[in-house]
Formats: sequence, structure tokens, C-alpha cells
Amino acid sequence: MTQNEFLNELKKLNINLTEEKQEKLATYANYLIEYNLHTNLTSITNIKDIYLKHFYDSLTLTKIADFKVQSLLDIGSGAGFPGLVLAIVYPNLKVTLLDSNNKKITFLKECIKKLNITNVTIIYDRAEDYAKANIDKFDYVTSRAVAELRILIELGIPCLKVKGHLLVMKANLTPEEMNNSLGALTKLSAAIQNKIEFNLPNNGGHRTLIALIKEQPTYSKYPRTYDKIKKHIL
Repeated sequence: MTQNEFLNELKKLNINLTEEKQEKLATYANYLIEYNLHTNLTSITNIKDIYLKHFYDSLTLTKIADFKVQSLLDIGSGAGFPGLVLAIVYPNLKVTLLDSNNKKITFLKECIKKLNITNVTIIYDRAEDYAKANIDKFDYVTSRAVAELRILIELGIPCLKVKGHLLVMKANLTPEEMNNSLGALTKLSAAIQNKIEFNLPNNGGHRTLIALIKEQPTYSKYPRTYDKIKKHIL
């Protein structure tokens, strides 16, 4: 996807980027490619693929969410997807990027300095530990390519305010994964509010987006330790 194709596809999402935002995304893409030469951050290193599979893909979340003046936590942000892209496009959105990989945290810190972004907080921590210490805090929690849906529910729902939304991004969501998440939905008082499927442009692949709403405060026993989350389905 060229930059022009990217901008045209964004217009279909009702996103019109200023020149400043376009420049920030271009700087981000080039810095990611440069940094990836010595530190493995992503397997996607072609500029056209970055615009399609990182930038555009991240912004498809606008299909299920409205990013006005609110707060968002990106669990397992990696090299900043989708959280840092959202922070660039929506400068009034307060974004927290969470990751337990120190190399990626270092990249994120250097990248936001390079981009001169002030609406981003970067946290080096395990998701379950951070969730325990940050109950009922965010309007949105999101995650891309990190874990099964049931695991994301147990890690993400506690961090949300009541009526906040967990925004899940999936490439291949199986019926088994959906069924395995039903117990977590019940135990954490969450419900699926919206679910859409679509294909990325230029044969970029299939995507499923799910918006889950938190309906009640979280019990203090959640999330469990990661070993228990992995081994024991709720």
C-alpha cells in the first residue's frame, strides 16, 4: 500500500490526516525500518507493508470505536501497534503502551522522542501485574496479536472503567476460541457489543474486530497469575 493508497483508504474510514500527522507516520515508518536492522521488532519491514499491515490495520479500530478525548491502554504494544498509531492520529487520546519486552520498550521511548509526542505513557511490566494495580482506569483497552481471546478478556477487562470497551483485533478467530472465551465473559461481567469481519485492501488478509463492554466492577481475584490463566479456562 502506497502512502496515497493509505490516505485514500483512510478517507473511507472518515479519517483525514493533516500534513503533520502524515509526516509523523512517515518518520515512524522509516525509523522502524532503520531500528529493525539491528533490533528485531517486526517481520514486516517493507514500507508498503508497514502502511498496510501496521498503520492501516491499526486504524481499522475506528470501525468499532470513537477515539475522542478518552484514555486507552494497549496491551503488548510491541513496536507500537495499534497504540502509537492511534496516538499520532488522535492527539487528544491519552495512550498507555504496555509491554514486557525491554528492547521494544526502549524503541518506543526513543520513537516518541523522535516524533515529539506528549500524549503517550510507556510502561514496562507484565500485563497481569499491571492490571492488578490499575483496576477500573481506562475507557478503552486494546491488543493485537498477543493472546487468545479468553486471555485478553481476563487481562484487559479489569483495567477498564465500567462501560469501558475492550477492543480485540484478530486475524484468524476460530469458533473454538470464541467458545473458550464464554466463561471469561461471564466471570468478568463483560459482553460482546459489536463484532465485524472484513478483508484488508490489496489482499492484506482477513480481520475480525470485537468490541466488548464491561458491565460491572471487577472482582479483586482477577486477573489470576498468567500460569493459571493459560492452564485453566474459566
